[in-house]
Amino acid sequence: MEILRTLHSYFAYIVLILLIFAVFNALLGWLGKKEFTMHKDLRISLFAFILSHLQLLIGLIVFFVSANGLKAIQTLGMGGMNSAARLLAVEHPLTNILAIALITIGWSRHKKKDDSTAKFKSIAIFYGLGLLLILSRIPWGQWFN
Repeated sequence: MEILRTLHSYFAYIVLILLIFAVFNALLGWLGKKEFTMHKDLRISLFAFILSHLQLLIGLIVFFVSANGLKAIQTLGMGGMNSAARLLAVEHPLTNILAIALITIGWSRHKKKDDSTAKFKSIAIFYGLGLLLILSRIPWGQWFN
């Protein structure tokens, strides 16, 4: 169990770096009216898409087996949780599920577009919104302790 939590924590750094890179790449492509290339732009977006989904999968496993996830909700109930427990058991998982849904929408929408600007715009907006949601619910206090 501890291995999964550690993996989820450290893998998050890689996912965040790749998502930030994908968002900035898409913004530069969108605003710079660049050509969307399969070799570079598709791969950056695809790797961010895949790794964010893998991170979600690991996180869901941790949620169901950790004392800070579903067990905390069952034991304490929603009214018995302090803000730190609520962040880990409720806010972090739900917000990140929404974030991954937005990233998935961005990936799906970009595939339907023929225009490079539209592809970059879709990725920039939806990956960017997903990234903002993820950043808003990271348990920062645990990361730096």
